[in-house]
Amino acid sequence: MPYIGTRVSVALSADKEKEIKEKLGKAIELCPGKTEKWLMTEFADNCRLWFAGDNSAPSAFVEVKILGGEDKSAFSKMSGAICNILSDTLGISPDRVYITYQGYSSWGWNGSNF
Repeated sequence: MPYIGTRVSVALSADKEKEIKEKLGKAIELCPGKTEKWLMTEFADNCRLWFAGDNSAPSAFVEVKILGGEDKSAFSKMSGAICNILSDTLGISPDRVYITYQGYSSWGWNGSNF
């Protein structure tokens, strides 16, 4: 029941979006018990992101939402993976990426809750 929303300041082709989605599907396994089978992803490109008062270089903002408690160790590994994915696929420097994590005790799906 994870969700990863990714906003980037660059254009995102369908091929790049699919590549990132596949890599995030593998990266989510860094969180215990999570797999791509339940992963929902969202992408927004060409966002007007300013980082440190500057918009001259590509930037990204990523939200990771997950059912269950927070696992700071897993989230730290996930941050590294996300930064590598965005750097490798879109050329976004890790120092221009913010990532937030949120754990939830309830998560609805298919008319009921887990």
